[in-house]
Amino acid sequence: FGDMQPYVYRTGDYGRTWQRLVGPGTPGVRGYAHVIKEDRDNPNILYLGTEFGMFVSLNSGASWAQFKPNNFPDGVAVRDIALQERDDDLVLATHGRGIWVIDDVSPLRQLSPAVLAGNVALLPGKPVEQRIEGGGGWAEGNGTFYGQNPPGGAQITYYQKARHVIGRMKLEIVDAAGNVVDEIPASKRRGLNRVSWAMRTKPPQVPPAASLAGASATGERILPGNYTVRLTKAGQVVTAPMPITLDRRAKYSVADRQAQFAAAERVKGLFARMSKTVAQINGVRAQTGALAAAATAPANVKTAASALLAKADALRKEIVATTEGGAITGEERLRENVDEIYGAINSTEDRPTNYQLARIDALDRQLKDVEAQWAALQAGDIAAFNALLRSANLPPLRMAEVDVESRAHGGRVSALARGLLGARFIGDLGALEETGEKD
Repeated sequence: FGDMQPYVYRTGDYGRTWQRLVGPGTPGVRGYAHVIKEDRDNPNILYLGTEFGMFVSLNSGASWAQFKPNNFPDGVAVRDIALQERDDDLVLATHGRGIWVIDDVSPLRQLSPAVLAGNVALLPGKPVEQRIEGGGGWAEGNGTFYGQNPPGGAQITYYQKARHVIGRMKLEIVDAAGNVVDEIPASKRRGLNRVSWAMRTKPPQVPPAASLAGASATGERILPGNYTVRLTKAGQVVTAPMPITLDRRAKYSVADRQAQFAAAERVKGLFARMSKTVAQINGVRAQTGALAAAATAPANVKTAASALLAKADALRKEIVATTEGGAITGEERLRENVDEIYGAINSTEDRPTNYQLARIDALDRQLKDVEAQWAALQAGDIAAFNALLRSANLPPLRMAEVDVESRAHGGRVSALARGLLGARFIGDLGALEETGEKD
């Protein structure tokens, strides 16, 4: 009859008596009600769909707040609500705006009065399952319709009573041995925050070249196991367990994953050794190139510098592609071959093949040959050139001190991957809202 006000009632005695939960003027609720659902595990949590959105109560309807998932249109009618049993995902059916899925609402069940009154709290969700990764394509072009997949990373949810303003706020992942695996950029917003962790190690340290090493843009996935989330806010430290398991559909075992991870880490070691050697070679190339072009340098020094520059450049070409012409030149050197086997190992999480292990051995031998040539060049030609420089009262070549960072125990994903993955946050309890903010 044109009444646009919401009305929600509850009965606990099969309809003999009723209690009004929502009515005209109820704070925090707009639009007439379409559907009301009770949480499966915590009956105090209520989900209400109205003509103007979805609203949630954590205290059996005593108070309400609007709940807006990521990019959810404001004021859209929510006609039905379903809670998926296996994943604890909340599914919203709207009028004209499609189906929306809120991933894992189990942290809401931990928002007790004590948690809400505290300064900060981590809210563990369900155990993290590393879903099988797979590439795909399309045959129908833009005629294919599909929904957005859930985030591939581990979801970390925490509550802040007030926005963090002063001091550093740190969100870390710690393994079972107490080692810090990664540090994740943390949201400082008031209320309920959600951040996605890619569960990947740091990308390999790759020497610069004229071609693109695409496979090494990201690290490999971390191994399943028992991890801990550690949040530090203004000196206060809170922790929460985060067990990580294999995909239940996986045909490979944890032992297979360990073998795959070990092979990928060995390839990263090849990258690190190449990076150190190329950095030293490039240092010699820069110094000899400057001497060869210097107008004040003696003629014999310039001649010797040009000869040494050519030898160093030839050795560099054994390791990396040097033909300019865009990111993909078709030139393959040691670095490009190592990148290829790294990508092959990371393309599946199963145990590496015998061929892949043999290929790593072969590339290791090739790199050792180049390292031996570089050591011989240092002991021979470079030492002789330095003696020539001293006789001409010129400073000797400075060998670059290269600190190759250890990356065996993980770290942030690469800038490329981080830009693609981003992080998802849920806003404060006054207007629970998830945003698409990036790292």
